[in-house]
Amino acid sequence: MSKHQELSSFIWNVCDDVLRGLFKQHEYGEIILPFVVLRRLDCVIEPDKDKVHNLYMEYKDKVSDPSPIIKNSVNKEFYNFSQYDLSRLKSDPKKIFTNFQDYINGYSQNVFEILENFQFEKPVEKLHKNNKLYLLIDKFTEIDLHPNVIDNHTMGQIFEELLRKFSEMSNETSGEHYTPRDVVKLLVSLVFSENKEDLMGEGKIRSIFDPCCGTGGMLTIGKEWIHENINPNIEIKLSGQELNPQTFSICKSDMLISGENPDNIKLGSSLSYDGFQGEKFDYMITNPPFGVSWKSEEEFIKNESSNPQGRFSVGTPRTSDGSLLFLQHLISKMEKNGSRIGIVFNGSPLFTGDSGGGESEIRKWIIENDWLECVVQLPNKLFFNTGITTYIWIINNKKQQKRKGKIQLINGGDLSTSLRKNLGEKSVFISDEHRDLIVKTYSNFQSNERSLIFENIDFGYTKITIEQPLKENGKIVKDKKGNNKSDTSLRDYERVPLGKDINEYFEKEVKPHLPESYIDRTKDSIGYEINFSKFFYQFKPLRSIEEITNELLELERESDGLLKKMVE
Repeated sequence: MSKHQELSSFIWNVCDDVLRGLFKQHEYGEIILPFVVLRRLDCVIEPDKDKVHNLYMEYKDKVSDPSPIIKNSVNKEFYNFSQYDLSRLKSDPKKIFTNFQDYINGYSQNVFEILENFQFEKPVEKLHKNNKLYLLIDKFTEIDLHPNVIDNHTMGQIFEELLRKFSEMSNETSGEHYTPRDVVKLLVSLVFSENKEDLMGEGKIRSIFDPCCGTGGMLTIGKEWIHENINPNIEIKLSGQELNPQTFSICKSDMLISGENPDNIKLGSSLSYDGFQGEKFDYMITNPPFGVSWKSEEEFIKNESSNPQGRFSVGTPRTSDGSLLFLQHLISKMEKNGSRIGIVFNGSPLFTGDSGGGESEIRKWIIENDWLECVVQLPNKLFFNTGITTYIWIINNKKQQKRKGKIQLINGGDLSTSLRKNLGEKSVFISDEHRDLIVKTYSNFQSNERSLIFENIDFGYTKITIEQPLKENGKIVKDKKGNNKSDTSLRDYERVPLGKDINEYFEKEVKPHLPESYIDRTKDSIGYEINFSKFFYQFKPLRSIEEITNELLELERESDGLLKKMVE
């Protein structure tokens, strides 16, 4: 059993021992998550506990704010001046509730603001009234969550495992707050591996941003990947925004503990509240929620879309799926000198919507600006809350010369390894070997059965309107100017690939079947879509006779076996 599984199992047993019967299962997270954070904070500040308390008592009446003195003395950005921590609270069981409040109020303002978002005051009162507060504190003091013992990566896995279980209990979307680590590792590998020169050298500072950062796993893994694979000395600034107060608090507390700037983690929806307005970032990585409605933010987003300088001015998708809004948000934060974006989508942003519609207009804007670099299809059953096909998009506003005007599609749908035990909907994972193969395929930038290279124009089309004359008593009806009136009931449409002559296409593909038809060119509209499956089906190599014969023989054997069982 791995370290994170061992600790997750321990914490889960605490739920059974202390909370069962007193709280409903869907309420467990409201209590357990803040106590995990408290224990981790305690483990960090415990060595300086007495020193901080004494400094506070010495200076509290001498200066208006003793915080700078305390922080400088212990060389930490947070502290707790109470004489208590979770271990010391156990020394006086009779005053456990009063002393616990003293302990919480002793935290520095930056931690206190984090704890406020958990809103666990009422659950703590309920624990106390039912004589369970002492027992819960006692259980948590049995584990050491110091970063030297449990690093950020492992701690993130613990939080995410707990969140997944709590979500399942409450019938919420399991895993909606985070992305599986195998997917994150592939994403950051694709985003950073092709930009090594930008990340090498002394004295460099680069920024990473995630507008749906959850517990912060994608940010910390991104930073770790750069340090481990490219440049251990580069300074990486992490910034993120998160809608859910619990996961926001977890992310912010871990940033504080690991020495990052917790003020760079903002609370709220990135779509209707841009916590980093006007700021630009070098790298952006994210997994926005799949197919989530933005109806509740519609008024704000529609207002901004009417502003030519706004993030959503090129168009908005249907309100049932805000995925492309997050990509527009990220594009607005690209540096002019070059930024790279890695974003995880379901299939909808690739093809939903006809020409002139919001989704198509957004794709048109991205492709015609030559920002879309690569789309990678991932295996099914990768995520905890859905088995649908997902894709990684790589966006780059400073493409290498060989990639300019081109888009690479990579089929990684078959590159997965089965899990021993399913985790929600997740039954497979991307192994290190499969990840390396996808990244190598991306870097090689060659066409083969797994990788296809297209011109940007290959994804565009002109939607033309085919009209037929209106007839009455077998005669064509004319308007006042002598032009044919069209029969709207017979109106039809054709999509002509960009680059093809529309009149030539019409004469060859339409006119022979509808001799009296004509095109109304005033209604022409340009659209873009990426029909991923069609391209790979079209270019898939033909199977040999031997392969087809073996498949038929296998089907025959299976049928014989099924008939035999039915007879028995």
